[in-house]
Parts: sequence; structure tokens; C-alpha cells
Amino acid sequence: MKHKRSDKVAETIHTTISTILSRGLNDPRIGFVTITGVEVTDDLHLARIFFTVIGDEAAKKSSEAGLNSAARFIRHELGKVLKMRYTPDILFKYDHSQEYGQRIDDLLREVGTSNDGNDSEDR
Repeated sequence: MKHKRSDKVAETIHTTISTILSRGLNDPRIGFVTITGVEVTDDLHLARIFFTVIGDEAAKKSSEAGLNSAARFIRHELGKVLKMRYTPDILFKYDHSQEYGQRIDDLLREVGTSNDGNDSEDR
């Protein structure tokens, strides 16, 4: 299987940012954040970092604001790890896929409980 360079860079960015966050940033807005994925453009100039956070909508918004304000520092730290001529710009985005998956699970459970198990008329 052939890997694109952007995939390898994304993997390195993911582990590096996870390490930086586990050490902690001095921003009280950033809650308990988990990096769920990293997408790097093919030209390696932009990295979108997807995250989730425990808490309500306000926690999501404040964590996103805190992460994006710390982006320069995080990018500088990435530059030390990535042996590249140009360190990608980074943009933090909240990952809605888990909420979407949870909503689908809830809908499927709802459908399952509304079905009384008598499906003889379907046959």
C-alpha cells in the first residue's frame, strides 16, 4: 500500500499535537480535548486538526477559540519536529462526526423499540 506524504505528515502532526496537549497549554479556555483526526492538503501548506471536547456547546466554542489562539505556538513546536522546509498552517475544527454517529444510534434504537417484534405481516 502506497502512502501519500501528506498522510505521513498528518500522522506526525496528530501525535505531536496530542503530546503538546497532554503536557497542557496555559489557556484556561481549553478543556479536556481529544484530537480525532488531521487532514493535510496535498501541497502540505494547511493542516486541519479535528478535535472533540467533553462538555456543552460553550466548552466546544471556548476550546476551539483557545486552540486557534495557541495555533502559532503549536505550529512553532511542530516546526521543531517536522523536518520540512515549510511548516503547515494549522486550523482547529470541532469534529461533529461523533455527535452525528450518536444521533444515528439513537434513531436506530428508537426504530428498534417502536417495532414490537411482530413482523409477520411483512412476509
